[in-house]
Amino acid sequence: MQLVLPSIRYKESFIAAVEEYQKEISNITVDFLSLKISELKNDFQAYVDQLICESFGKNLPPGYVPHTTYWLIDKNKYIGRVDIRHWLTQQLLLEAGHIGYNIRPSKRRQGYGKKILELALPKAKELGITKVLITCDETNLASKKVIEANGGNFENSVFLSSNRPRKLRYWIVL
Repeated sequence: MQLVLPSIRYKESFIAAVEEYQKEISNITVDFLSLKISELKNDFQAYVDQLICESFGKNLPPGYVPHTTYWLIDKNKYIGRVDIRHWLTQQLLLEAGHIGYNIRPSKRRQGYGKKILELALPKAKELGITKVLITCDETNLASKKVIEANGGNFENSVFLSSNRPRKLRYWIVL
């Protein structure tokens, strides 16, 4: 099991994962909902190139900061992804933190969440981050356990709006 930079090598299993996410239709994987399977099949390299560019701060969507995406690969199959934001804006400080991760639906509850965060922490340190903020919705008990299992120290919970669950904020010193 390893974290790798996005690569065309994992095209088929990544596309299969996107199909799983899109069937699930949850807020946790909302960024996968916008991906078009036909475009991925036709030009997967363009998608990979975009992710790599974003790590250098190029072609970022509005409001985004440079972030490096890694894929968790097990037995040459895409399992999940982790994004490490290189720095925090006020909005990210409040609700998203440095690290966001997700595991494809068919691989959840198998220890991959804990492992992806464990592997991401040294990558964050390589980027010069010494104290990592990680957040999750208070209703996401699996993510809460993953963060705490990786040494997350609870700071507080934040109320963002009446139609969203409170955001739990944790810090991990690297």
